[in-house]
Amino acid sequence: MVNRENRNIVIRGARENNLKNVDLTIPKNALVVFTGLSGSGKSSLAFDTLYAEGRRRYVESLSSYARQFLGKIEKPDVDSIEGLSPAISIDQKTTSKNPRSTVGTVTEINDYLRLLWARVGHPICPNDGTEITSQSVEQMVNRILGLPEGQRIQILSPIIRQKRGQHQKVFDRIKREGYVRVLVDDEVHDISDDFELSKNKKHDISVVVDRIVVKDGIKSRLFDSLEAALRLADGYADIDVIGSDPLIFSEHYACPLCGFTVGEIEPRLLSFNAPFGACETCDGLGVQLQVDEDLVVPDRRKTLNEGALAAWNPISSKYYPEMLRQACEHFGIDLDTPFEKLPAKDQDLVLHGSKGQTFPFHFVNDFGNISDGDFAFEGVMNNIDRRYHETNSEFTRSVMHQYMDEIKCSTCHGARLNRQALAIKVNGKNIAEICELPIKKELDFFETLTFTPQEKTIATPILKEVNDRLTFLVNVGLDYLSLSRAAGTLSGGEAQRIRLATQIGSNLSGVLYILDEPSIGLHQRDNDRLIASLKNMRDLGNTLIVVEHDEETMLAADYLVDIGPGAGDHGGNIVAAGTPDEVKANPKSLTGQYLSGAKKIPVPKTRRQGDGKEVILTGASGHNLKNVDVTIPRGELVLVTGVSGSGKSTLVNGTLKRAMRQKLRLSTSKPEPYQKISGLEGIEKLVSIDQSPIGRTPRSNPATYTGVFDDIRDLFAQTNDAKMRGYKKGRFSFNTKGGRCEACHGDGILKIEMNFLPDVYVTCDVCHGQRYNSETLEVAYKGKNIYDVLEMRIEEAVNFFENHAKIKRKLQTIVDVGLGYLKLGQSALDLSGGEAQRMKLASELQKKSSGKNFYILDEPTTGLHTDDIARLLDVLNRLVDQGNTVLIIEHNLDVIKSADYVIDLGPVGGDRGGEIIARGTPEEVAKVKKSFTGQYLAQVLKKG
Repeated sequence: MVNRENRNIVIRGARENNLKNVDLTIPKNALVVFTGLSGSGKSSLAFDTLYAEGRRRYVESLSSYARQFLGKIEKPDVDSIEGLSPAISIDQKTTSKNPRSTVGTVTEINDYLRLLWARVGHPICPNDGTEITSQSVEQMVNRILGLPEGQRIQILSPIIRQKRGQHQKVFDRIKREGYVRVLVDDEVHDISDDFELSKNKKHDISVVVDRIVVKDGIKSRLFDSLEAALRLADGYADIDVIGSDPLIFSEHYACPLCGFTVGEIEPRLLSFNAPFGACETCDGLGVQLQVDEDLVVPDRRKTLNEGALAAWNPISSKYYPEMLRQACEHFGIDLDTPFEKLPAKDQDLVLHGSKGQTFPFHFVNDFGNISDGDFAFEGVMNNIDRRYHETNSEFTRSVMHQYMDEIKCSTCHGARLNRQALAIKVNGKNIAEICELPIKKELDFFETLTFTPQEKTIATPILKEVNDRLTFLVNVGLDYLSLSRAAGTLSGGEAQRIRLATQIGSNLSGVLYILDEPSIGLHQRDNDRLIASLKNMRDLGNTLIVVEHDEETMLAADYLVDIGPGAGDHGGNIVAAGTPDEVKANPKSLTGQYLSGAKKIPVPKTRRQGDGKEVILTGASGHNLKNVDVTIPRGELVLVTGVSGSGKSTLVNGTLKRAMRQKLRLSTSKPEPYQKISGLEGIEKLVSIDQSPIGRTPRSNPATYTGVFDDIRDLFAQTNDAKMRGYKKGRFSFNTKGGRCEACHGDGILKIEMNFLPDVYVTCDVCHGQRYNSETLEVAYKGKNIYDVLEMRIEEAVNFFENHAKIKRKLQTIVDVGLGYLKLGQSALDLSGGEAQRMKLASELQKKSSGKNFYILDEPTTGLHTDDIARLLDVLNRLVDQGNTVLIIEHNLDVIKSADYVIDLGPVGGDRGGEIIARGTPEEVAKVKKSFTGQYLAQVLKKG
């Protein structure tokens, strides 16, 4: 039956991943939310079925030549999809790690700004502030004819400006050209007069081309005289207006006073990704790599004998430590005095070298090679810089990189552009200054611009596009970002909302947009604006399918689809579908029960008081932090909250975490600026659990990452079959020769290159995708071979290994953090950021805790249903109850209300944030009226 009216998208028989032959009718031109437990099948239906089929149909409409650039796309496992529109996916993958990619380039706003500055900008000389203009001879003539009638003028050709010498050849040339007067250092001389210039002084020399009185009939004479003046001075002419200010003309964009040139003003000149506009020193990156003294000497209290120079501590070679010892003995530097107490000249010599002074050095390495003679001491910082730039070894370069830091370019000071591009200004601002502003302030700047009538005609259509795009970014809660912000530093949620704003700006209609949790990293205060943006896209005639757990977004949906009822094999069914009210009323829907309030995460009856100790960080001033002092009670569940861009990540990840790692001697990474940190005594381990992948290759999986695969391989090696065949533990690894299938090297798939057609991946025809050779697969434990075990869901494996306490305990921790639906051998590349973070948490939970650990987590609720959050809170509370400290950056109100202590930053984002607005228990923070978090927290606490 054909869906003739085409008002719905009709899916029949969807079986991708864990979907159970799903049938679903989705209304078009509506805001549709897919929800359900993590692993229930939401992404399988939205991305792996709907988007995959939409993209496949589009690609198949192209020629074979075009298809080779888009890759091969398999048909999803679905019987049919009717009414499918062209599909665009906006997921959480970071926009780009390329250091040249910024918010401005990703959103294409930079393209409009470059056009604006190129067409209505005015070049201003950076040396003397003179406006640089380019004029035709006719414009110059008209300007002169505009002077009062009877005005006397001299037309001068400025052939020498502030140059030393007697310039006799210049005067000879002027005579040959037939001119009779010159203006030398503001004095008029006849060219035939006998005068001599001082060769040691700078002089100005201009040829007097003509003397004219302004009146009717002089236009032709003016043309001829100006052309002659411009020809003599390579495009420059000065008009000496008797009794008034002179007029300065140029055919080039060049300063008439100092000669600074801009060249032809085109949009490419304003691009830091083009050689025409990029800063020559940093090549348009805005930063330079430089050896950092704080990384070279991380602990200045140490002596040189104690290893104060981190880069020269003996590892495999004693060459540099021995060179240091002999140099210090020669130059009289005490090796047993703390580095900070050494005289400044001794510190300078150790760091920057002896500057040509030599010392006798003798060293014999382990291979008998001898270094003997008088050497100049290079200095540790010069040594690192030289070895980094000269080495061909990636290992050496990575080691040297540990002691280097990016600093602002000394030429462009981070602006990325060259002097010519930065000289072009609109209302006194160059393009880099505007891109540095928070988007909110940038909008204010463009609203107050003033132009001449001609400039206004040019600028109006450009400004409309710029203002529209900036407004979109504000509406999705990104007003605190700047256009110069590197794309690689954005969170997944920020990157997704930036692409969302770009799509809104395209004003497309009739498109199917599929979004993956756009509310990630967004404070509740900004949710309304995001939802309004989604509805605007819908109102343009688009269909939006949003995979989301946020309660406000679900309630704002036109149509809500709850997928479940559980995760993995227990999911894959449509539990409820309809309006939010219809889903609330459905007793089978777990989501509906949480929306209606029938189920909820309770507010703790008591708040823990910790162990009485505190970690105290003072004077944190990185990025937008305003000299913040923060106290973190140990032995508690501590939440850092605040609106997007308020400084949470800078405070916790950029400052506190790095400072703690440095003090605990775990890392040399340089923290953001701060004054002091104390209260670390007794902390045995700092555990940072972020959303970076658990592996970079398909060979990494939950079993290998958590270490449980070692135990499983041990178990297989102990079976009777394995012992009889002489198989050891290594036989059951797909990463080493012996037990794996050598046809596919343990990958299970083969890549077939198809020349001009896209590469094809096929299942290995030897092992049939099982990764191991047939002999290895003959060894079984409880009827399952090693491949069968890797294909098990983790929750299934818990029961399978119930008689092996060690394996069961490790697997149970993965189930406890809500990842039981994953397969043991599932590729790490398939895991989302939130799943990767929870897998790391599970890996930590396996280890026996001393109760003296400090855990830092960054938005661990990413991708979690409310029911999963309840389980996650149980895990986190278990850690705290053991005596550990858990510090979390989070927006989720269920987690915030469950905290023992809350630190709220704000009041808003960007340069207007960076202050601590409230601190204390959730109840205390809820009473602070200027805290946006407190306002929403108060509503949640009332519900209980």
